[in-house]
Formats: sequence, structure tokens, C-alpha cells
Amino acid sequence: MRRTINKLAATLGVALVAITFVAFSGVLESQFVNYDDEVYVTGNAHVLSGLSVATARWAFTTTEGANWHPLTWLSHLLDVTCYGLDAGKHHLSSLLFHAANTVLLFLLLARMTGALWRPAFAACLFAIHPLHVESVAWIAERKDVASTLFWLLTLFAWLRYVEARSVARYVLVVALFALGLMAKPMLVTLPFTLLLLDDWPLRRAASLNDRVWEKAPLFAMSVASCVVTIVVQRSGGAVQTLLSMTFPDRLANAAVSYASYLGKTAWPAALAVFYPFAKGIPAWRVVGSSIVLSAITAIVVRLRRRAPFLAFGWLWYAVTLVPVIGLVQVGGQAMADRYTYVPLIGIFIALAWGLAALAKKSRPARFAASAAAVATLFACVGLTRAQVAHWSDSTALFTHALGVTSDNWLAHNNLGLVLFDAGKTEESIAHYREALRIVPNYVEAHNNLGNALEKLGQRDEAIEHYRLALQLRPDYPRVHNNLGVALSNQGRSAEAIAEYREALRLDPGYAKAQRNLARELSESFETLNAQGLALAGANRLPEAIASFQRAVAARPESAEVRNNLAGALAASGRIDAAIEQLEQAVRLDPNNAAAHYNLGSSLFQVGRVAEAIAEFERTLELEPDDADARAKLTEARR
Repeated sequence: MRRTINKLAATLGVALVAITFVAFSGVLESQFVNYDDEVYVTGNAHVLSGLSVATARWAFTTTEGANWHPLTWLSHLLDVTCYGLDAGKHHLSSLLFHAANTVLLFLLLARMTGALWRPAFAACLFAIHPLHVESVAWIAERKDVASTLFWLLTLFAWLRYVEARSVARYVLVVALFALGLMAKPMLVTLPFTLLLLDDWPLRRAASLNDRVWEKAPLFAMSVASCVVTIVVQRSGGAVQTLLSMTFPDRLANAAVSYASYLGKTAWPAALAVFYPFAKGIPAWRVVGSSIVLSAITAIVVRLRRRAPFLAFGWLWYAVTLVPVIGLVQVGGQAMADRYTYVPLIGIFIALAWGLAALAKKSRPARFAASAAAVATLFACVGLTRAQVAHWSDSTALFTHALGVTSDNWLAHNNLGLVLFDAGKTEESIAHYREALRIVPNYVEAHNNLGNALEKLGQRDEAIEHYRLALQLRPDYPRVHNNLGVALSNQGRSAEAIAEYREALRLDPGYAKAQRNLARELSESFETLNAQGLALAGANRLPEAIASFQRAVAARPESAEVRNNLAGALAASGRIDAAIEQLEQAVRLDPNNAAAHYNLGSSLFQVGRVAEAIAEFERTLELEPDDADARAKLTEARR
């Protein structure tokens, strides 16, 4: 009998993987998108260099992406090492994580409850529900699927610990939990889910106090992870928003979001990559959502003895959503499909066991429950495949988002980027302006609009938008660099150099700013040196000296320009200053005969004859036919 059950379980596991790939096969043809994929892969120099000792060390020390999640970085590093920038294969890795999570969820529920079909149905809903498309199809959300793998493995380890408690088994629980936190801090609620499992389906007899103390190390790890995450996100500027959201605003949005996620679970329509936060949520929505949530809570509490799976599922959903429900606002989104990846496990369990309980009442009820289950699965596969298609590329993703949401400033901005890259600059400007109409202090849109205006030659307005962006965020290297480019194109070289240097002060490894600064300094040097020579020839010595000094500032290592500066200084009677420049010139270029000759002449003029003789001799070593140097040497010796 056990062999038959195991064989059926294996068959169901294979079927779950197959249906997962049927629903999500479209991701294998999808591209990277211009929303955070550049942060995690396509624009990240560390990730693009592949997995090595150095990049592994970086993964464990960096806080890029406003998070500390080294295992997520390692997965991206490994993908680049294996696949390069083949987007389809990066998507395949995420899909394999999701398929593994599906099978693990099925096996976990089967082991805890001794059932097969109910766990299979719950796991199938997890596998193919449209709300999970974002976590699977978005490469930047690898942290979702990777961290959930360790979440489920931790639950497996906990089951083994409960079956035969030992230090070694508890250490395994702690180790897997730690790995999960290193993939995404969303796991901070995992100890609470262990308490739920203790109640149902494990039905442990220990008191609540004992069960809490038993998990004290895990709760301590959760607290530590919360502290680290908040510190990292604050330092990275993530714990902020473009809109002024008071705590009552966030509380109202949290209540509406809890109900909205349930609504989208039952009717997964109008799904978007970004749902903008709306100020002034109508009171009826807040009150209605609160009533719905209160009613569900009251029902599951009342039925907790007869149908404990309802309380388990509802509390799992409610608790695991807490870190991402927006009470601490990160960004400007009201809600996000990806936040449901783990929480909906509770709803799917409640639904699977609820349908099974309904099926036991009568034959018609059994038929109705079976028909509903099959219809739901078929509908989910079709809707998920359609939603996956919206993730095929950035154009499809943000065009769809604009079609199903309103005032979506992020979608306007990112679609503008797509159009700009496609050479449709004027169309991109329209989207940037719309984004700024919705959110006037949107730094990225100011920067992107500046880039588009600069491309059209409208530099004054471009500079205005760059400066507005820097008023909002003075520590943004990219905007300093872009402002430098616009200033340079207006011939304002000194101001451009200052912006490039500020960009490099903020980000010393910023390659584009390094190249721009080097080019600007080179061009500035040539212009200033030529200008200095012309002014000196016209006997406008103070202006010539100023021009040569700016050239020296642009290229301090140039012996030539120091020699020219020295000539202008000497002609204006500043011999000591001229000698100082010439001494630096011959130190920088020991083979510069002109600098040695001029240094000798200046030294002779102030009575430093022995030093002058040495300089004239060095000049003749370099230029034996220099008659002026030979005459000066003779005069000095006499």
C-alpha cells in the first residue's frame, strides 16, 4: 500500500512540474526588462563579470539593491557565468526554482497531513496562479523564488526536528533559516508560521509558552534581520516614497491591500507590474475592506475547531503579508503581485481542504467541488500564460500596465525609456512629462527628460531638469554626469569638469564619468593652452597666465604647459614663480630641452649661476646644436 502511495505521490510531483512548465513556458522567450533587471544583472558590473572569489566576496558585503541578500547575488553571478546574458536561460533558472518550490510544497503538505489530492491541488494553485507570474517572470525577483525554496526546506527540517528532537536537527533548521534570510528578508515571519504548523496540522500538545521559547533563536534571527534590513534600506534610500504618505494613509492602504489581494486571487484581472499608491483612498473602500477582513477573521475563529485549516490558512496569509503590507513604506507602490508569493500558500491550503470538506457532504457536492477545482485549474493556466506574455519585454510590460492602471508614473517613465532607446525621442518626452505631471518630484523622470531634451539640442531646459533632479537628490552620480555632458556641450568646460568630479566623488568606479572627465580635461587643456599662447603673443600677460594656470589644473602632469606658464610669468617679472613651474616641468619631463634652457635662463637671471650652468649643459646634451644654449653657457661660465 505504501509503495502505491509513494508511486502516486511521485506521479503527482511530475505532473505538478509539467503543469508549471505549461503555464510558464512563455518566460523562456522573454527578455530582460528595464525595471531593476539592470540593477541585478544587465547593468551591474560585478554580476556581469561572473562568479569568482572576488565577486563572491562582493555578494556577501554589498548592499546594492537596498538589501543584503548574498545568496540572491550568487544565483545571478552563477547564471551569468553559465549563460552570459541569454535572458531565456536566466528565466529558466527562476522557473526551475518555482517548480522546485511547487514540488516541495506538495511533499511538505502530504507529509504533514497524510493526504495526497488536497496537497496536490493546493500546490497546483501555487504553481499556476497568475498572481505568481511577477515572482517567476521578473529576473530581478529571483530573491522571491530562491528565498521560498529555503523557507520550505526549513519547514521540512522543522518537521524532522518535531519527529525526533535533537541538537543536530535544530541546527539544521537554524542553518536553513539563515540561508533563506540571506536570499530575502521576507522570511522574518517564518517562526510565526512554525507556531501555526504546531497547532495544525501537527497538533502538538506542548503549551504555547513552551512552543514560543522553543523557537526563541529563530525569533531572535528574525529581529536581527529586520534591523539589518531597515538600516540597509534607509542607507540605500529605499525607505522613502515620492508621495507624502502619513501613517493613517499607510494603514488605510494596508487594509485595502489585504482585501485587494484576496480579490485578485479570486479574480486575477488587471494585473500590473506596478500599482501606484493613491492618496486619499475613498472611505468606503477602507471601511468595506475592514468589514470583509473582520468578517473572515470572525468566521475562521468560530470554525477553528471544526475546520482548523481555515484558521491556519487565514493566519498564514495575514501574518506573512505583514512585512510587505506597507506599514513601513518602501517605494511608491500601493501593493505588488510578488508580495503574494508566500502568503497565498495559506489561502490555497484553506481552499483545497475547504473544497474537500464540501465534497464529503453529498454526491452533488462532490461533483460541484471537483468541477470547480478542475475549472479553476484550467482558468489559471490560461490566465497565467496570458499574463506571462505581458512580461515578454519592457514595451509589452509597461504598455499593459498603463492600460490597466491610472496615473502610473513609473510605467510612463519606463515606457519613455523604451521609446528613447528606440530613437523615438519626442514620444519618450511625452511620457516623461506625464510622469512628472503625476509626481513632480520624480527624480528619475527629471533625469530622463533631461537626457531626451539634450538629445534634441534643447540644452537649457535639459540643464534645468538635471538641476531639479539634483535638488531632490544631490547624491545621484548619474545626474551629475549627465549635467556635465550638457554643460560641456554648451562650452562650459569648467562647470562640466566640476560635475564629473562630483559624480566620481560619489561613485569612484563610475566608468562613464571617468571617460567624460578624461575627455573634457583633454579638450579643455588643448583649448586653454592654445588660448594662453595667443594671449601671450598679444602681450596680454595676466590673461595668458590665467589661461595657462587653468590648463595646468586640467592636466597637472604636462611639462609643456608648465613651461609655457613659466614663460608668461617670467615675462611679467615673476621669476621665482617661473622657476617653480620650470623645476616641476623638468621633473615631469627630464628630456624637455626647452624647459631646461628656460630654467637655466631664469636661474642665471636671479644669480644662481652654478645651477644655471648645469641646466644649460643638460640642454646641450639633449640638443647639441642649440646655439642659444651654448652662448648662454659660455656667458655663465665667464
